[in-house]
Amino acid sequence: MENDFVLQSYDYALPKELIATYPASPKESAKLLVYDRKRDKVTHSDFYHIFDFIPKEALIVLNDTKVIKARIYGHKESGGGIEILFHCQSFENRFLVQIKGRIKEGSKIILEEGYECIVEEMFDEGYRGVAFFREGKRLDLGQTLDMLEKFGHVPIPPYIKRTDEELDLVEYQSVFAKNYGSIAAPTASLHFSLSSMERLKKDFSYCFLTLHIGAGTFAGVEAADIREHKIHTESLLIPVQAMEKIDQANEILCVGTTALRSIEYYKRLKNVDRKNDLHTECDIFLHPGNPVLYANHLLTNFHLPKSSLIMLVASMTGLKKCRELYEIAIKKSYRFYSYGDGMLIL
Repeated sequence: MENDFVLQSYDYALPKELIATYPASPKESAKLLVYDRKRDKVTHSDFYHIFDFIPKEALIVLNDTKVIKARIYGHKESGGGIEILFHCQSFENRFLVQIKGRIKEGSKIILEEGYECIVEEMFDEGYRGVAFFREGKRLDLGQTLDMLEKFGHVPIPPYIKRTDEELDLVEYQSVFAKNYGSIAAPTASLHFSLSSMERLKKDFSYCFLTLHIGAGTFAGVEAADIREHKIHTESLLIPVQAMEKIDQANEILCVGTTALRSIEYYKRLKNVDRKNDLHTECDIFLHPGNPVLYANHLLTNFHLPKSSLIMLVASMTGLKKCRELYEIAIKKSYRFYSYGDGMLIL
């Protein structure tokens, strides 16, 4: 019998051929598993028909974060190749990155077009504190983001076993992406085309918030008791107008786990200044012991085993039903993970 708090309860076997390596084309052709919790009913559909299922009165909340070209390649002065995954600014003109390849404090990494990276601090799990330079001048955040835009690569997830391609520049970005800051896409958002967004805006109440996604979103939970897992933190912005809509909504549908985590974090805050945009750090970990309280519906993709995201899904459906839904999706050959198909939980 499954135990809500035992890590092994969130494991499952996925045939490799069900890991989506490219997105559905057109976007609306992706499959959609609809689970109605009140009726305990599963319906198999597609994104052409998603608006047939979304309650008309629901406020649709979307995450408009934009993915940085966060992966760059360089080499040590000795010649060995190095891969750097940019995360964020840790403090003024110093940045948190992950580095693949053996490196030590003080090492210089030669990048393209005269840029260099100096390792200034060493942390666990490949994390490093670094500074970027060009012609001896230390780069600030704006200059660093400009550098990434020049020759960085789209940071497609590690389970997509290929190098990034031209199509990823467009496809690994939602059509409404606006605010740069993520190193992973809010993948449920990738199912919407320009035309489906037009229909959403015409027929439904909606709002945008911004949660910048870090690599922690892919990190597996390792604690045997999931309640001991320390969740990653991510930068969250909710504009005043969005807060007003969220506060007034009787029913909320979140597009993606990032939008849902943002809503749940916001609604649990005390003494929020609603006259100004909310800037904060979101670190909420949703699981069956800390279930979703304020969002009513969720559109999401199918997530990695033992990830905090599958635990979030279980907090809405119950662990037993979550496992059952994933088994159904596998039997029906749904495509999994970032470029895969979707599930709508009502």
